[in-house]
Amino acid sequence: MRPYDVIVKKRDGGRLSESEIRGFVHGYVEGLVPDYQMAAFLMAVYFTGMTDEETAALTMAMVSSGETVDLSSIPGKKVDKHSTGGVGDKTSLVLGPMVAAAGVPVPKMSGRGLGHTGGTLDKLESIPGFRTGLTMTEFLDQVRRIGIAIAGQTGKLVPADGKMYALRDVTGTVDSIPLIASSIMSKKIAGGADAIVLDVKTGTGAFMKRFEDAVRLAQAMVNIGTLTGRETVAVVTDMNQPLGRAVGNALEVREAVETLSGRGPDDLVELCLNLGSRMLALAGVATDASRATEILKEVLDSGKALEKLCSMVEAQGGDAAVIRDPSLLPKADAKIPVLASAPGFVRSLDALEVGRASMMLGAGRVTKESPIDPSVGVVLEKKVGDRVEKGEPLAWVYARDPGSASEIVRLVERAYSVGEQPVERPRLVRAVVTAKGVETVDDA
Repeated sequence: MRPYDVIVKKRDGGRLSESEIRGFVHGYVEGLVPDYQMAAFLMAVYFTGMTDEETAALTMAMVSSGETVDLSSIPGKKVDKHSTGGVGDKTSLVLGPMVAAAGVPVPKMSGRGLGHTGGTLDKLESIPGFRTGLTMTEFLDQVRRIGIAIAGQTGKLVPADGKMYALRDVTGTVDSIPLIASSIMSKKIAGGADAIVLDVKTGTGAFMKRFEDAVRLAQAMVNIGTLTGRETVAVVTDMNQPLGRAVGNALEVREAVETLSGRGPDDLVELCLNLGSRMLALAGVATDASRATEILKEVLDSGKALEKLCSMVEAQGGDAAVIRDPSLLPKADAKIPVLASAPGFVRSLDALEVGRASMMLGAGRVTKESPIDPSVGVVLEKKVGDRVEKGEPLAWVYARDPGSASEIVRLVERAYSVGEQPVERPRLVRAVVTAKGVETVDDA
């Protein structure tokens, strides 16, 4: 079938076959389908959607457009974890070492941050000497040797995704459930995982602002996993306020170390135990969530998880001394308080505004080429439900230049809403999606 015929068929709401989708995608990567025809195809998908089977076929066509990772030399069932991105989301820095210390291999390929969301690689690179650019041989050898590696994704994996996303970004077709789901899942499947746990964020600081849309995305990705033979679980979690208290690269590494040392914020600990227990269950290490949680708490309490992080840092050329003593991490020149103008209770805390503040300080990227300052960011003293007195710090802004931070202080101050009446702390886990459907939903 000609590319034109594929576009028209999808434009008119027709159902494409696996061979039609694969031929179109591979033709695009090989230069046989021009940008303008792929843009037309993406717009047709945006308006008419795709069935579960079409979305799975699109995902696998993208996977087969490049190389895939063969994890068969690593013993055991490999379970990958992916977050759709948020503010203060340093989960992988805590979860990876916990799961690895519990006996499940963690071969993880991560990305960089763009805009108000942070990237795992940027956070790790705030550790002096840490190397994220591993060869495939180094990557696999390290996982076999110490049980964990977190590295950047090679450009040879899923080249179709990179080309298609660049077009989506300039043609108004980013916000499409089938296109988002296939983009995410193609990278996870190409990464060689046997099973996948997804953390789908929802709220002001997330890509999916509306809870209903986040559930739809979770269902689409779980369906792809199921149809392609990977057991997949998605957890929909709140991102109306930042996760944990630290937002910024070295600041988040410090908080990750504190969490692995038993002093982490409650929401970060809760999320890591929730996601980790599902990873252990999928790997067959634990028979149920309760036993999996016990195992994870044991590796936290014993210090094994923290030592696993030290081992990974050393293996990837980083200075593990900063893990044992986080005060050695890069430090900003100024620490400026954001003070409460009135007493009361924190009613809301806009994650998007906090993320923007951190990005403007230099902790995030406006473009892919923007430099990162590992030392700057925001640390939250108060979160939703907390009592605050007038003049008490709501947060701290860590900046290189105190003179230019006044605008950032005002931005963080505006992110807070303080009222007279107490409010309940928000529920972190909003829904759990499996192949059986939406199991648990927060209807509040």
